[in-house]
Amino acid sequence: MSETKAKAGLQDIVAGESSICLVDGKQGRLVYHGYDINDLVGKASFEEVIYLLWHGKLPNQSELNELDAELKKNREIPADVMALIQGLVNNPANPSGMEVLRTVASYAGAVDADKSMNRDTHLKQSAKLVSLMASATAAYGRLKAGKDYVAPRTDLGHAANFLYMLNGQEADELAVEAFDVALILHADHEFNASTFTARCTVATLSDVYSGVTSAIGALKGPLHGGANEDVLRMLMKIDSVEGAEAGIKDLLANGVKVPGFGHRVYRSYDPRGLVLKRYAKDLTAKKGNTKWYEMTEIAERVVLEYFAAKGKDLKYNVDLYSGSLYNAMDIPVELFTPLFVMSRVSGWTAHILEQYANNRIIRPVADYVGPVDLKFVPISERA
Repeated sequence: MSETKAKAGLQDIVAGESSICLVDGKQGRLVYHGYDINDLVGKASFEEVIYLLWHGKLPNQSELNELDAELKKNREIPADVMALIQGLVNNPANPSGMEVLRTVASYAGAVDADKSMNRDTHLKQSAKLVSLMASATAAYGRLKAGKDYVAPRTDLGHAANFLYMLNGQEADELAVEAFDVALILHADHEFNASTFTARCTVATLSDVYSGVTSAIGALKGPLHGGANEDVLRMLMKIDSVEGAEAGIKDLLANGVKVPGFGHRVYRSYDPRGLVLKRYAKDLTAKKGNTKWYEMTEIAERVVLEYFAAKGKDLKYNVDLYSGSLYNAMDIPVELFTPLFVMSRVSGWTAHILEQYANNRIIRPVADYVGPVDLKFVPISERA
């Protein structure tokens, strides 16, 4: 048995070194390779942030063009992958979008003929996965809604192309900017459950696809991904601005956890949530449909007042306002967690690359709390 006491969920345990992402819970800061998130959103594109995460620096124009070309080259869904997605959408088991993406990532690895283990190959596979997860999410969304697949375009950026593939028409400039910002904000978050899972997988020298498949499996769990869906579903049940305050108070009075509040690491505001709130306010106002945003603001006020009365300084997190923001882009709620995959695959692959570069198999120890020195009893003598 260990001399040191185990911490549930590895709370505050340092599991390794990384130069990719700093999550400063006390100050409410998120930093990618030295750049505060507030210095990136609205200035850098998601493609620039992908390069930053993978290479540790912002790209020059030539480097960005090269990455952009690689991403665009992989946007079209291969026929066999499309057949797989169609089969899953039509399957009576009704698999979720997360189950579809998990299967697509695994299948893509199985049919990739390049099994070499070197950085150039891993970068190409990472780019393929970033594009494939976006296109597969859009395809799943359209097929699930009974619509025809919309082929990608190469004259649009990553965010704009996804919204075009999903909705069949170009999104306006503010929606594209807001979605690009959302992708940047969700791109990485240090050693969270899915990222650590990816690193554990590839630390065995398994391949990039296995690492991403494992990560999707971890993100699928409701304690990691899904809170953004839960926020909007909660509001949809209340379904009116006038009834929002009473509805939220009723949930709190009955001990129901209101999604979109609190965070395992942040003790100040989640900086991502502050940014998304601004974009949600502006985009819903431009679209002329502020219902869900107004209800979210009421939920924020009621929940924070409730916990303040109990002496708790609770804050909202990145999930609270993402629901009203995505809804304003005509993104259905069942795609909210797959959108997380679309973004976070950039961070997962960054950590996979970093793990490969200085690898040692991840093998923690357990604090054994079971019995010892039991004596074997023959089956004929057991009660």
